[in-house]
Amino acid sequence: MEAKEEMLRRWRLILGGQDADGTQYAIADDDLAVDKALSALYDFEIKGKFDYGDTKGPGGSGASSPAVARWLGDIRKYFPNSVVQVMQNDAMKHPPIQQKLIMEPEILEQTTPDVHLVAHLMNLGKLIPEKTKETARKVVGKVVDELMKKLEQKTISAIRGAINKSIRKRNPRYNEIDWSTTIKKNLKHYQPAYKTIIPEIRVGYGRKSRASLKDIVLCIDQSGSMGSSVVYSGIFGAVMASIPTVTTKMVVFDIQVLDLTEDLKDPVDILFGVQLGGGTDINLALSYCQEVITKPNDTILVLITDIYEGGNTEMMHKRMANLVESGVQVICLLALNDDGSPSFDQENANKFTALGVPVFACTPDMFPDLMASAIQKQDLFQWAGDRDIVLKGNAKN
Repeated sequence: MEAKEEMLRRWRLILGGQDADGTQYAIADDDLAVDKALSALYDFEIKGKFDYGDTKGPGGSGASSPAVARWLGDIRKYFPNSVVQVMQNDAMKHPPIQQKLIMEPEILEQTTPDVHLVAHLMNLGKLIPEKTKETARKVVGKVVDELMKKLEQKTISAIRGAINKSIRKRNPRYNEIDWSTTIKKNLKHYQPAYKTIIPEIRVGYGRKSRASLKDIVLCIDQSGSMGSSVVYSGIFGAVMASIPTVTTKMVVFDIQVLDLTEDLKDPVDILFGVQLGGGTDINLALSYCQEVITKPNDTILVLITDIYEGGNTEMMHKRMANLVESGVQVICLLALNDDGSPSFDQENANKFTALGVPVFACTPDMFPDLMASAIQKQDLFQWAGDRDIVLKGNAKN
């Protein structure tokens, strides 16, 4: 009986208690507040207003500042952080609520910072009023700091390790020996009588040139649907820019191209330099990349886009072919986020795949390993397959 009541309770909260919910279940007082918070948001389209709070109080009904502020406080009280983020993101889809959440600094301070909220702030861009801009920077800064702590060390370790492996050589000079790897390779040659290892195989890093060993170009579509991908790209770009052995450039585009390489030292500046929305001209972006690439054989170009081209599609294919033929290692990421399978242009994915360019979505946790594999010039089609990542292109078409 308890299991049945719990099932009815859950269905009642899901269905919202309207006449047609069919449960005829009366929820307890503790659940009324949860139901009220859910109904305020998810009944918005039905009621045409954000109905939250005591109608006799100062908040009243509708998307008033006190009502939205009270709702934010309550959802943090009743739901785990992951659910709060989902509800905030859903609330942003309704302009009256979005205006209160983002345009009022006192309310923005109460939000739970996450990637989606940053994307919404980027999307509004210059529309954010002066009184809210400083609060918006603090929100963005908090998300950046959290992501840097999570992703920085893994990215640096993966890329440095890949660089070291890419220049490793046999029979190195004494001052070039990688002692840790050399010892591991020669453990089978341990001599008990002498209590030592005979290093029949010596492994070294080789001489590192003062110049960068790899050039990485992040070319990012800043159309509205790419918001969270742009956030993660900015973080990774800033991290990679801090690694001396690689040179990182960051380019964003819509129907124009903006080079944000100089802002890589401050990812918050990068994100505020992006203006989400507008059209998409991938051909123009690839043209610019061709101009800034000086070492094709040592360059990795990561194109992050859903490949819906609004410019010259035929020229885009030719430019991509030219980049590949010149020796540039090109990767096309349809998304760089945890949001699932993105919408994309299948025909363009087929064209890119036929040119040898892998096309797939990538989660932030996998991106460092992807870059490490690209630096070592591994087969990225195989890399994706080994990790059960679905490749989107069809080379036969």
